[in-house]
Amino acid sequence: MSTADSPDIDLPDSTALAEAVRVAGLAIDPSELHGSLCGYLCGAGRCDGDDWIQRLTLEAERAPVPGDALDRLRLVTTAQLAAQDFGFELLMPAADAPLAERADALVGWCNGFLGGFGLAAPQAAELSDEATEALEDIGRIAASDLSYENSEADENALAEIVEFVRVAALLLHGDCVDGAHRQRQLH
Repeated sequence: MSTADSPDIDLPDSTALAEAVRVAGLAIDPSELHGSLCGYLCGAGRCDGDDWIQRLTLEAERAPVPGDALDRLRLVTTAQLAAQDFGFELLMPAADAPLAERADALVGWCNGFLGGFGLAAPQAAELSDEATEALEDIGRIAASDLSYENSEADENALAEIVEFVRVAALLLHGDCVDGAHRQRQLH
């Protein structure tokens, strides 16, 4: 469901997003770009303007066009993080993609998240112990060297890690954005 102020709650199609990333001249995987955007939004709360890609990647040859996959990525991600229904999703390859591709995308997403969060860190509120631990855990995942030995167990482990990262991002968003908003209301 969408309104003029709120985009559809679904992230853009990964094929369309990969094409938009290519056209924009970015040397970044769509999952890593989404992680960067999420990290920035979790630290700063907003990422307005058409120069957001240049702020996050420093390499875009063109800004997103209103309504294109990159613009939709920003709008939907911002809405998902701000929503009270915890409907936030990580942009990952399709569930039928090979396990190694999905696991590598998660590592890339985490790397991107750390970079985006680092760019927003001066604007970020002081983190709770839980949020600090979540950020450290995302760092450990980003530094992981993955191997695959038991496909069923690896599938289950990947699903659990994706869910953990999703909740960790929401926790960090809550600490930095919602916590800063509550502090401003108290003063």
